[in-house]
Amino acid sequence: MSVADSVLARVPQPYRAFALRYRELLKFGVVGAITFFIDTGIFYALKLTILSPKPVTSKVIAVLVATLVSYVLNRDWSFRTRGGHRRHHEATLYFIISGIGVGLYSAPLWVSRYVLHLQTPYTSRLIEEIADFTAGQIVGLLLGMAFRWWAFRKWVFPTDHEEGTPENDRALAR
Repeated sequence: MSVADSVLARVPQPYRAFALRYRELLKFGVVGAITFFIDTGIFYALKLTILSPKPVTSKVIAVLVATLVSYVLNRDWSFRTRGGHRRHHEATLYFIISGIGVGLYSAPLWVSRYVLHLQTPYTSRLIEEIADFTAGQIVGLLLGMAFRWWAFRKWVFPTDHEEGTPENDRALAR
């Protein structure tokens, strides 16, 4: 029995049906949570040390590293029952879409810093940190994840079956 199966066995029945129906989305969310911590850790490690004058560069590097981890986890876990593309084609699409996602992740931080001037000396260091976290780690993350979820399902990991169909439910149960 896999870890996921043992966890599902402990979930109350009404929630178990929901979890089974939206298994891909929940797995995508878990991958997102893991890569959120990777992204946040790298972003702040760079922003507070060697790239302190370049927060957007720090964000781009952090998102790129998190994207590499995300590809492996999504390919081998979240969307493992999908596919249809050869690996090199799938990876190319994944990284093109993720590149667009990097722009979506980084845009709110860029707007916060360079349009709204939420940075020192225009504001206090505390406000700058709150604005950076809100723009880069919350707003950017939500924009990027929503786009990536939609684009990955549509182009990178397509399927002939819709969620909830008996064929797909059997494939997801494997």
